[in-house]
Amino acid sequence: MPHSVSSPDALGHALLTYHRGLDPAATLTVHSNVAEDESLPASYFFRSLWEMPEMERLALDECQGRVLDLGAGAGCHALELQSRGFAVKAVDVSVGAVQTMQERGVREVACHELFAVPAEAGGYDTLLMLMNGLGLVGTLDGLERFLVFARTLLAPGGQILATSSDISYLYEDEEGALVFDLNGPYYGEVEYTMSYQTETGAAFSWLFADASILQDYAEAAGYEVEFLAEDEQQQYLVRLTLRS
Repeated sequence: MPHSVSSPDALGHALLTYHRGLDPAATLTVHSNVAEDESLPASYFFRSLWEMPEMERLALDECQGRVLDLGAGAGCHALELQSRGFAVKAVDVSVGAVQTMQERGVREVACHELFAVPAEAGGYDTLLMLMNGLGLVGTLDGLERFLVFARTLLAPGGQILATSSDISYLYEDEEGALVFDLNGPYYGEVEYTMSYQTETGAAFSWLFADASILQDYAEAAGYEVEFLAEDEQQQYLVRLTLRS
């Protein structure tokens, strides 16, 4: 039997109630320390291939071999890859998200924190981190730690395909100059909570890494860095491969 959904799991509850048809308008409220509250419809996590942004479709086309989908949500990417014949393992920290994926037919699903994902014999050919998925690492320290940890998950010649964004535009003044606290934490380290109906999930850190800082960290950790796409919202898709 799948786990029962434990509290607090606002994301998981929203996904499950939407999936089961109990609340077709299920909507999360996303609270952060850098912006106004935002509404996030649960339906967004269930989008089909043609509802996905072009960058996500490109990432799916670039997948190779055995895929580990990190922060898989409701499983839209895992299901698309499964339909193409890929062997995919989908992982999320939300128990409700994992249950939703099981009910939707994702064949291999597990509930893990990012740094508790177990290595597999032979490793994964692709680690997939979409929907600003690199943010799962939380902070720049977390990014450094993840780039080391990912070596335990990757097969020889394996790749990380991830999206992230530069959110410096949030710190522009009226003249367009950037206003940062240079003594504070990196501006792309954001604190979030999500709420659904009366339930609020635990606070979590999310990293938005600008392309140059990601490149610096990845090269220092021994990866080749290839930027595959970027859009007008300062979001980019990157491929990281271990130097042989």
